[in-house]
Amino acid sequence: MCLSLLSAELKKVQTATINFDNSLSPAHTLVQIICADQKGLIYDILRTLKDCNIQIFYGRFRSDKKGSVNKGLREVDLFVKQVDGKKVIDTEKQDVLRSRLRSEMLHPLRVMIVSRGPDTELLVANPVELSGKGRPRVFYDATLALKALGICIFSAEIGRQAALERQWEVYRFLLDDSKEFPLANSVTNRNRVVDRVRKTLMGCYN
Repeated sequence: MCLSLLSAELKKVQTATINFDNSLSPAHTLVQIICADQKGLIYDILRTLKDCNIQIFYGRFRSDKKGSVNKGLREVDLFVKQVDGKKVIDTEKQDVLRSRLRSEMLHPLRVMIVSRGPDTELLVANPVELSGKGRPRVFYDATLALKALGICIFSAEIGRQAALERQWEVYRFLLDDSKEFPLANSVTNRNRVVDRVRKTLMGCYN
């Protein structure tokens, strides 16, 4: 699947820092995360650690405070172990986990518009957990965003497919083209839809 361009607000996630510290606890590894606060952030972090066979024993979450140097960011401290009960000491494992966490926080969802014959279709995809569960509230937030733009949905369906060595839950919305908000030949309007849906899914709109 193609990735749509990130909006300016979501680019803050690229500044995420993820550090590992094995000096503070004799039994656990401390994972320290500082990144942009957004809807579903804690879910994405916990889902990723679970899929990587990392167990969480204690966690602390802090939002930015007035005057904080990390204004607009969320600070997360997690004391973790591997499933074998050992700390995460191997630097290669740390790098893999850091890369996976950053990727899941930066791209927790895929949103794009495609043409299906004469029709216009909105696609929203999210990774499925290893347990088989999908991301909550995706259908609600996507339809809420389309309603805010005054776009009618002709039909909608939810399915699953394998891509990039994982399962994805894919929401397909067949959109009704109108004179007030044409989509078939308007790149600008298509980008507005993608941007609005993504921002709603990430909590940039109430």
